[in-house]
Amino acid sequence: MFSGTSSTSNAVELSFSIVVGACILLLVLITFLILLFLVKYNKRRHPHPAEVKEHRALEIVWTVVPILIVLGLFYAGWADFDYLRTPPENALPIQVTGRKWSWGFEYGNGKKSDVLRVPVGRPVKLLLTSTDVLHSFYLPAFRIKEDAVPGMKTHLWFVANESGTYDIFCTEYCGTGHSHMLSKLLAVPAGEFDAWYRAEEAAAPGGKGAQLLQSRGCLGCHSTDGTKTIGPTFKGLYGRTTEVTTGGKEREIIVDEGYLRKSILEPNADIVQGYPAAMPVIPLTGEELNEIVEYLKALR
Repeated sequence: MFSGTSSTSNAVELSFSIVVGACILLLVLITFLILLFLVKYNKRRHPHPAEVKEHRALEIVWTVVPILIVLGLFYAGWADFDYLRTPPENALPIQVTGRKWSWGFEYGNGKKSDVLRVPVGRPVKLLLTSTDVLHSFYLPAFRIKEDAVPGMKTHLWFVANESGTYDIFCTEYCGTGHSHMLSKLLAVPAGEFDAWYRAEEAAAPGGKGAQLLQSRGCLGCHSTDGTKTIGPTFKGLYGRTTEVTTGGKEREIIVDEGYLRKSILEPNADIVQGYPAAMPVIPLTGEELNEIVEYLKALR
């Protein structure tokens, strides 16, 4: 058995090795027989072809053996598929939400994060969905991938065998920011995870507004340090003069509080020139909207 990063990588790699091993064995056998027949039955040795009689035992062998090989491969694949699709009853449930263009993770106690934190040695069950379009959650180090579908719950599970940091990708093209839809999985010792899980949520630098921007996935497309990404940077946004396209007409505006509110509630009403009309509508309460606007006004 492999000693991989997770229980799922062990299962997948074992099945993969069985399939690859069978393919290599058949390749060697068939190549050997081809070369043997080329030498043994070439025209110089047999200038006059002879009639080849049927060989019942040989026909039975080359019929039964491939059937057994295919059934063996099918069983290996089915057993691992059943294992991958049947999480233990005591698995830790974590809600995973895909959205343009970030991943959000919510735990049973209500704690939310944009990084997936899991305990080493404990089964974890991910419950996936999407708020907008089809996404696909991919954890290459653990050899697992599952679609996140709007209006539907899908799932996958694993046990992290080693502490470490692992990449999370979206492997379903989901629009302009697809390549930026990245996150991390942090596998930590069980005691460290339990302490983090029970701890009170620390206030994010910048207050609740900054925390909302992070939890709603806004920072997947907008930076706070001036870096140009999919959308305009939030740094120095308030009070800036910028050119936008409104109803097909270009105009120059000053970013005031009214513009910020309208851009959040109606993201495609005024499109900043040089950027795509790609921002989705993000559901917010009035209080949350106020917190975000106040934070953006202060982000100089």
